[in-house]
Amino acid sequence: MAMEREQVLTAAVGLLTRQPSAAMDEIARAAGISRATLHRMFPGREALIGEIAAFALRRMDAAVDAARIESGDPVAAVRRLAERMIPEAQLVAFLSGESRLFDDDEITRAWDEIDARVGALFLRGQQQGLLRVELPAGWLSEAFFSLLAGVGWAVQDGRLAARDSTRALTELFLGGVVRSDVTAAHTPGPAAPDSAATPTTHRNDLP
Repeated sequence: MAMEREQVLTAAVGLLTRQPSAAMDEIARAAGISRATLHRMFPGREALIGEIAAFALRRMDAAVDAARIESGDPVAAVRRLAERMIPEAQLVAFLSGESRLFDDDEITRAWDEIDARVGALFLRGQQQGLLRVELPAGWLSEAFFSLLAGVGWAVQDGRLAARDSTRALTELFLGGVVRSDVTAAHTPGPAAPDSAATPTTHRNDLP
């Protein structure tokens, strides 16, 4: 049952990022279930949206954990973070388009915890002299997630191939935040075939 709910949530995200005003019967069709079944799972649209947000934040938190961003070279950690986050890009795109969700204190708290961890990574990179210090670390976190959401939308719309998404995110983002004098030392060689990674707009600047 848990897997079925996740499948329904994933299908709902796929539709709602394209059609934010999609009705419950349209969501049910996208998920391959009846409207009655959808209503048994989620009593209304608000409940569905709230559960999608909670699901997205759980997945994002797990991706941050898997990327091990609190240790090692910060630039390499950003690359690991991008690899782990790319599969969640559509969920991040959904959250970015549902700003009213942040009226929910629990959702805001969960997002802020993720945001703070990623912001701390960028701050560590600045303190080690690897990232540009004139860009606030908290804003770098916001920019990273905004770009990630953009990748999610681009892949969904067919403007970016899924296999190119990790490279597109890391090269564009790091090209802007890594100090020019250290870029060469942190640029990986050509990726081997099938090296894509496998297994989510924010605010608070860190002090």
